Amino acid sequence: MVSFYTVLIVLCWMAMGVLCVLVHENSWIPKKDKHRFYLTYGIIALSALAEWLGVQFSGNKDIPVWLLLTVKCCDYILTPMAGGAVVAQMKLRNRWYKALMIVLVCNAVFQIIGCFNGWMVVVDDQHRYSHGPLYGVYVAIYLIVIMLTAIEFLLFSLSYRKQNRTYLISVFVLLLVGVGLQEILGSEYRTVYVAMTIGVALMFIHYAEFYKMEADEQLKKQRNQLMKDVLSGVFSRYAYTKDIERYSQMTALPDDFTVFVFDINGLKTVNDTLGHDAGDELIIGAARCIERVVSDAGRCYRTGGDEFVVMTHMSREEAQELLDRLEEETKRWSEAQAALTLSIAPGYVRAEDHHDYTVEELVKKADQAMYAAKAAYYLNRG
Repeated sequence: MVSFYTVLIVLCWMAMGVLCVLVHENSWIPKKDKHRFYLTYGIIALSALAEWLGVQFSGNKDIPVWLLLTVKCCDYILTPMAGGAVVAQMKLRNRWYKALMIVLVCNAVFQIIGCFNGWMVVVDDQHRYSHGPLYGVYVAIYLIVIMLTAIEFLLFSLSYRKQNRTYLISVFVLLLVGVGLQEILGSEYRTVYVAMTIGVALMFIHYAEFYKMEADEQLKKQRNQLMKDVLSGVFSRYAYTKDIERYSQMTALPDDFTVFVFDINGLKTVNDTLGHDAGDELIIGAARCIERVVSDAGRCYRTGGDEFVVMTHMSREEAQELLDRLEEETKRWSEAQAALTLSIAPGYVRAEDHHDYTVEELVKKADQAMYAAKAAYYLNRG
């Protein structure tokens, strides 16, 4: 008849398998981190198997003594190692982690040497095992592993918000209770791997949420990078396209909707005579001047090499004031330069003058006005 303990161990093994599948199917977890999860679940499954085999072999005279000793040796090596594997998931590489690894290696060496000379396990004539005279050393090692694991859990939790911290500490308490119940109540109540299975499952929920949040943050960062033009610092062509799509969904543009198009006069000449670095300085200077006069009233986009578009809401008088302030800003910027003069050709159009225009058509209209201003600039220069 299958014992209740065997049923629990089988469920633990199945849970480890399910967790491996969940890790494999989770697209948020990086591939290199997935191997760490697989290793953790594999060690837990193997250590649970070693404990289960030790229980099954004890008292069975058909099992050679050396095999029972080997199984118990693996049990005493793998059980503390399972705790270390849980810590390894945290990716902490501090002195406590190094100390934990040293303790686990020392324990493995001690178990290999001690298990076969009666230090750790004694087998009687009935092939039943009992603890050897140095079993207390293993208990001490076990307690050190628990202490180091507790420190790592605490340090790991400090990098999270308070609610996450409480969650992680609660998981550790669950693991500790599982170990304590088995040690206090005796070997008949084998609760370690039940608690460990529940604990790593809860930890996976935490990690899955964390990896998703991390991926979302990275995606948000990349989106923000796309939204900004690298050279000028104003909004990019990508942001311009997105806002055009948003405005296009409106049934009608408000009357005060105003589109400006700006272009730098003489940029090609500067590039040809002073170099592209000087041309970039003009582009950056134009962006700063436009940003200062627009301020929070609208958005400025760099839509081409030296072309900027501003979409805003303002009256006709405010639009003219903006152009006057922009002229003052460009003069102030030019006076501060040693060899560069900034001149911007402006053009603007208002929605109230073209009720049937889409936002793209308004931009084209403003663009035409800008080219007219540009032509006048070159005509006046003779």
